[in-house]
Amino acid sequence: MKNTLAINGGQPVRKNLFPGHYIIGEEEKKAIINFIDSKEDLSGFLGGWNDKFLGGKNVRKFEDNWSEFINCKYTVSFNSNTSGLVSAIGAAGIEPGDEVIVTPYTMSATATAIIAYQGIPVFADIDEKSFCLNPIEVEKKISTRTKAIMTTGIFGHPSHMDGLLKLAKKHNLVVIEDAAQAPGAIYKNSKIGSKADMTVFSLNVHKHIHTGEGGMVTTNNDDFANRLRLIRNHGEAVLESKQQADISNCFGFNLRLTEIQAVMAIEQLKKLPQLLKDRIENANFLSEKLSQIPGIEKANVQKDCQHVYYVQPFKIKSEDLGIGRDKFIEAVSKELPTAEDRKHGHLISIGFCTPLYLLPLFQKKIAFGKNHWPFSYDKQSMSIDYSIGICPITEYIEKNEIFINDFIRPPANLKDMKDVVNAFEKVYDNKKQIS
Repeated sequence: MKNTLAINGGQPVRKNLFPGHYIIGEEEKKAIINFIDSKEDLSGFLGGWNDKFLGGKNVRKFEDNWSEFINCKYTVSFNSNTSGLVSAIGAAGIEPGDEVIVTPYTMSATATAIIAYQGIPVFADIDEKSFCLNPIEVEKKISTRTKAIMTTGIFGHPSHMDGLLKLAKKHNLVVIEDAAQAPGAIYKNSKIGSKADMTVFSLNVHKHIHTGEGGMVTTNNDDFANRLRLIRNHGEAVLESKQQADISNCFGFNLRLTEIQAVMAIEQLKKLPQLLKDRIENANFLSEKLSQIPGIEKANVQKDCQHVYYVQPFKIKSEDLGIGRDKFIEAVSKELPTAEDRKHGHLISIGFCTPLYLLPLFQKKIAFGKNHWPFSYDKQSMSIDYSIGICPITEYIEKNEIFINDFIRPPANLKDMKDVVNAFEKVYDNKKQIS
């Protein structure tokens, strides 16, 4: 029974659960207790033009610490990455009918943030090696209405920023980077968040570090920083007292981070470098070992880049592996348990997400009301193509090749990774057992 696959009733490679990704510890607990004992307000924000418009001392301290970590001029904190994306679109000056070119291979909020300001998402295909937005494909989609590019550091790999910034300069576009999955990733000796016009990070519970929910936008642009802060905190209420000249897109919301979240974030940030180091070590081990199996290709990390592996992607070439991707990964998943913090789901899965333009929102072109707004802005907006086949590389990779694993999350270590390798090797060596 030793070589009988678990999917056929054999003993799995591993029975013990993988460790949970518990990164909140005594440091955060102590800091929060100290803060509560101080009897300071749980939120330091007020929606008026005064010294509390920018938040409390812990929010400001965290923003300063994050700016220092990234090496950028400004960090503006938010209650989520999604809020940060929406605010970045607003700060960029997007108006009804404006087009924003965006990757289809990302979480839905990256694209729907554009619609929040009545803009029109235009999808461009990805690079098949990094899975990031391909500048060559972006250029094909630029029109007279294009106002911005929205790229994603997907899985933790930096976007192809030089190519995107070159296009932006040529066509006078704003570049917004969704780095929810890539804090600390490096592009050509610089941490991402220091090159794009605005870069948005996440503190969601599933991310490298977290405060439950939360987000940050980094920028080196004075005007963008000002507009982000207005959108975050009831900007319409302070425009007169602030003497804001251009008030377009400056009406605001309540998208503010609390002081308790900021206290937690300050401690979490201290842990990020070691957490990244551990993830990269685990991922490098799996890349080296699994890519020795015929038909399994490791993620290609572009030159002068550091991948930080929110999850670790691989590609399967079924013709070389000798078995289809879906059946192979199903068999591997039966050899390995889930983790202590995963009541549902597994740490390995086929595919990542449906290309966004295939979601009902885009297929039916209905976002606000029942009359196709904002796509019904005019004939050009209504004619934007969201049909199957517009991003063939994305569609093919998702349907046929990619699988992702989450085994690399700290505190999992190389001993845990060896079990993962053993599971893959066992299934490959006994693949004839899979019908």
